[in-house]
Amino acid sequence: MSMAEYKGKVKNIQDTPFGYTVSVIGGKWKMVIIYLLAENQPVRFNDLKRQIGAITYKTLSSHLKELEADGLVNRKEYPQVPPKVEYSLTDKAETLLPVLEQLCEWGEKNKS
Repeated sequence: MSMAEYKGKVKNIQDTPFGYTVSVIGGKWKMVIIYLLAENQPVRFNDLKRQIGAITYKTLSSHLKELEADGLVNRKEYPQVPPKVEYSLTDKAETLLPVLEQLCEWGEKNKS
């Protein structure tokens, strides 16, 4: 469905495909996490933290858990000491990559 099909009919944004999408990838860091995983997967937690920089460990951990719960991120834990955990994108998340690519193109065309 397109945005035009909802024009004048939206009572609650969460009831639209757009609302669902924003609930899954919205926020300050989720698209950044998806972008970095697409570029470098699989990625260990600390490497991801290092690449992002300004994010706290708690926030990164929380967002990764949410992305995993939404079926966008795979978490693979290796039984060793010290613990080793790697994150990668699911097939579902891979379908978002063309959208991220379009956002990158928009940014390239419109940045000053």
